[in-house]
Amino acid sequence: QVQLAESGGGLVQAGGSLRLSCAASGRTFSSYHMGWFRQHPGKEREFVAAISRRLYNTYYADSVKGRFTISRDNAKNTVYLQMKSLEPEDTATYYCGADAGVGVTTNPDRFDYWGQGTQVTVSS
Repeated sequence: QVQLAESGGGLVQAGGSLRLSCAASGRTFSSYHMGWFRQHPGKEREFVAAISRRLYNTYYADSVKGRFTISRDNAKNTVYLQMKSLEPEDTATYYCGADAGVGVTTNPDRFDYWGQGTQVTVSS
């Protein structure tokens, strides 16, 4: 069992930056691939970024590539999402997820655990 808690969301102007954190409970954090997803009101959860559990390979949605950076610190049981050059279209609730599967996936249905989400609002 893994419990996840996101933090770091807020209101920022377009062009600004935010860093989201996701702290995980338990001693098996390094066993999980970790991902960030976001959800706009009335829409499905969409993939943002993912990082593999040991080699720290990273994957990004085309819409955030070059602007967002995912990282993890297995010693601190935490995954981060550094967001730069934010755009109003990035406004959403951001969720982190933990996936115990064999390979990294961008499919939210494959993730085993989710945090409660943190709101990011980018004003124009």
